[in-house]
Amino acid sequence: MLHTLDAPAVRTWCQLALRALGQAREEIDALNVYPVPDGDTGTNLYLTVESAAAEVESRFADPAAEPAPGLADTVRAMARGALVGARGNSGVILAQWLRGTAETLADGGGADQLRAALQRAADSAYQAVAEPVEGTLLTVARVAAREAVRAGDGLAQVADTAYRAARDALRHTPEQLAVLAENGVVDAGGRGLVAVLGALADAVAGHQPMGPVALRGDVRALESCEAHMRPPGPGHPAFEVIYLLDASDDALPALRERLGGLGDSLVIGGGDGLWNVHVHVDDAGAAVEAGIGAGRPHQIRITHFAEAAARSGAAAEPGEREEPARAVLSVVCGEGLAELCEQAGAVVLRADPDRPTASAELAAAVRRSGAREVVLLLNDPELRAAAGAAADQLREEGVRIAVLPTRSPVQGLAALAVHEAGRRFDEDVVAMTSAAGATRYAELAVAEGESWTMAGVCQAGDVLGLIDGDVAVIGAGPAEVGASVLDRMLGAGGELVTLILGEGADDALAEHLVAHVRQGRPEVDTVVFHGGREAAPLLIGVE
Repeated sequence: MLHTLDAPAVRTWCQLALRALGQAREEIDALNVYPVPDGDTGTNLYLTVESAAAEVESRFADPAAEPAPGLADTVRAMARGALVGARGNSGVILAQWLRGTAETLADGGGADQLRAALQRAADSAYQAVAEPVEGTLLTVARVAAREAVRAGDGLAQVADTAYRAARDALRHTPEQLAVLAENGVVDAGGRGLVAVLGALADAVAGHQPMGPVALRGDVRALESCEAHMRPPGPGHPAFEVIYLLDASDDALPALRERLGGLGDSLVIGGGDGLWNVHVHVDDAGAAVEAGIGAGRPHQIRITHFAEAAARSGAAAEPGEREEPARAVLSVVCGEGLAELCEQAGAVVLRADPDRPTASAELAAAVRRSGAREVVLLLNDPELRAAAGAAADQLREEGVRIAVLPTRSPVQGLAALAVHEAGRRFDEDVVAMTSAAGATRYAELAVAEGESWTMAGVCQAGDVLGLIDGDVAVIGAGPAEVGASVLDRMLGAGGELVTLILGEGADDALAEHLVAHVRQGRPEVDTVVFHGGREAAPLLIGVE
C-alpha cells in the first residue's frame, strides 16, 4: 500500500484505468443516452485514456534512462495525452478532469495533495463545460471530491473514499437528469469516471492486476438498456465538431461565445496554448471558422449524426449487396509467425511485445488493407478492449468487421486454415470461430521470480507450462515441461499437434516432443514451425 503517489503508481493507475474502461466499454456505450444517444461514450472514454496511458508509457520507454521519470513529468504526460486524444463530450471532460488532477499532483503525491487534486479536477471539469448539467460526470466528480476532503489521513483512504462516493453519486444520477430516469439508466460518463477512480484506488492499494474494487458493486443500468447509435431527435444539432486548437488564453472567451451561439454541448478543455474543442452544431463550417478566428485548429473531426447512424446500421445489417473485398488481419509477434500468417492469406500487423498494441494501430492496419469486410484475429486476450474500440470506429466508416478473440497464435493459425474468401462473410466467420474454439493452446515461459500459481509456488528460472492461460506445470527444463503439457492436453483427445518454436528453443526440443507424441499417441500428427525472435519460447496447439 502506497503512502505517497509516485511516477510508477501513476503509470499503474493509467494501465488499470485503461483495463477497467476496456472491461466496461460496451456497458458504458449501452448507457449512453445523454447528451446524444449515439452509443459511443464508453469507446470515447477508452480512447481518451488509451492516449493518456500511451503518453505516460513513452516516459518509461528506456528503463536505463537517467534520471527516471518523476511524478510531475508523469502526471503532466498523462494530462497531455488525454487532451490530445480526447474523443467526444465525455472524453474532453475527462481529459480536463485529468488535467486538473495533474496541476496539483505535480507538486506532490501525499494524501492532502490528492484531496486537493480531486477538488481541482472537479472544478476544472465544470469550467470546461459551457452549460454544466447535474446528473452527469460533473456531479460524480464533485461528490467524489467533496467526500475525499472528509476522508481519513492515509492516501489509500482518500482514494477509496473518492471511489465509493463516486459510485454512490452515480446511482443517484437518474434522480437529477430526467432523460436518464426515462430510459432507466445511470449516466454513461459518470460510470466511466467511477472506473477511473476505482483504478486509482487499486493503484494506491497495490492491487496488481486490478482487483474487484474498480468494477464491483451494483453500478449498472437500472433497467436493461440497448442505446444503439441513432440520430438525435428533432431540434438537436446535426454535427459533432472536435478539433485541437493552438490559441492563447485571451482568445478563449470570444471563442466560447461564438461557439455557444452556434450550438450546444460545448466543452473546451486544455491550457498552456493547446485546447481541445468539442461542440454540436448545424453549421460545421462555422464551428471550424470560429477556431480559425481564435488560433490554429488541427486534427479536425466532423461527424454527421444521421449519416454515422446509417453507416452503423448498414454495417450491422448489410442485406443484399455486391460482395466487397475481404481481408483477414492477424496480430502476431515474431517474423516466423508473420510469414506463416501471410502464407495462409492474412494481412499481418507485427506487434511489439514490449508495449500494448493501440486501437489506432489496429484501425490503421484495417484501413491500409482497403477491405470493406474484415476478420480480425487478435491472438492475445489483452487486445480485446483495443480491438473493440477500433471495430466501433471502423463500423462507423462502413467497414463490416468481426473480431475473433483468439487467445494464442495457434488458434489464429487454426482459424486461417479454414478461411475461404469465396464464402459469405457470416459463414466464413462461423467456420473460423469454430476452428479457433476447437484448438486448445499452451505455451512455455520462464519464471522471473518467486510467485504463487495454480500449480504451486515457482522460483526464478523455473520453466512454466501454461495451458489455456493458466499455469499447469512447473519444472526445471523445457523438454520435461513440454512433454507433461502435451500429455495433459492430449488426455482430452486431439488429432493434430502444432509446435511453434521461439528463438530461445532449439530443434532438439522439437525433436524430443515429436518423438514423445509419436510414442504415446501414434495416431496424432505433429507439425513444427519457427515463430521468430519475439515469439514465446514454445507455443503448443492441439486440435
